[in-house]
Amino acid sequence: MTYIIKKLFQIIPVLFIISFVVFIFVNVSGDPVVLMLPEDASNEEIKAMQESLGLDKPVIVQYGLFLSNVMKGQFGQSFVYKQEALPIVLERLPATFELMIAAIIISILISIPLGVLSAIKRNTFIDLFISGTSVLGKAMPNFWLGLMLMLVFSVYLQILPVSSRGSLLHLVLPAITTGTAMAAELTRMLRSQMLDVLHQDYMRTARSKGLSHFSVVYKHGLRNSLLPVITLIALNISTLVGGALVTEVVFAWPGIGQLVISAVHARDMAVVQACIFVIAIFVIGANFLADILYRVVDPRIKYR
Repeated sequence: MTYIIKKLFQIIPVLFIISFVVFIFVNVSGDPVVLMLPEDASNEEIKAMQESLGLDKPVIVQYGLFLSNVMKGQFGQSFVYKQEALPIVLERLPATFELMIAAIIISILISIPLGVLSAIKRNTFIDLFISGTSVLGKAMPNFWLGLMLMLVFSVYLQILPVSSRGSLLHLVLPAITTGTAMAAELTRMLRSQMLDVLHQDYMRTARSKGLSHFSVVYKHGLRNSLLPVITLIALNISTLVGGALVTEVVFAWPGIGQLVISAVHARDMAVVQACIFVIAIFVIGANFLADILYRVVDPRIKYR
C-alpha cells in the first residue's frame, strides 16, 4: 500500500510538467485572439479581448492563472463549439476507450497463441512465417492498413461497415487497424520470453510430473513470460493513443483523436489543451495499473 501511495504522489509532478509544456506550446502557436475575432476587428477590440483573457499579463502570471484553472478542471471555452472544452472532450472519451480496449484485446488474442507457437516451433517454417508476419505487421502504417481493410471487407466483400460508430461490427476494422502493430511487437516479445522459460528447471520438473503439454506451456511457461509483456503493453499505451488518432480519422470514429485533429486545424487551443491532459492522465493511469498487475501475475514480487 505504501508503494501505491508513493506512486500516486509521483503523478503530481508529472502533471505539473505536462501543464507547463502544454502552456508553452499554446503560447508559441500564436495569438488565439486573432482567430476568435473577425478579420476586420480593430486594435481596441483585440486589446480588450486580450485583457479579458489575461493575455496582456506577464507570461509567469499567465501560467499561474492557467494552472489554477486546470486544477479546477477549466481549460477555457472553445470558440468553435461555443462551450467549455473539458465536457466536449469527456463526451468523446468513451468512444476512444472502446477503441483502445478492443485493440488491446485483439492484440493479446493474436500475440499469445502466435508467440507461444513460434517459440515451441523454433527454427521451423511456422516460426519463420510468424516472425516474418510480425515484422510486416509492425512496419505497416495505420492509415494504409485501415484503408486496405476497408477496401477488402467493406467495399469488395461488403461484410463490415465502412466507418462511424454503432454496433460491434463498426468496431472490428478500427480495432484491428489500431492493434496490429502492438500484436506484432507482443508476439516477438512473447516468443523471446518463452524461449528463455521453456529451458528453465521448473519446466523440466513440471514435465517429469507427467503434466500435459498444454498445462506445462500455458500454466507454467506462459504465466512466467507475462511480466515483460505487461510492461510492453503499458509502454505502448502512448503509441496506441497515437495510432488511435490516425485510425479515428480514417474510419470517422467519433473519439478524442478525431476531435484533437480538427481542433489543431482550427487552432481551438482550449480543446487541444483538454485533449492533451485527458490523454496524459490516461497514459499515466495505464502505467500505474501495470505496476499493480505485476503483483497479480507474480505474487513473489515485493514492492519496496
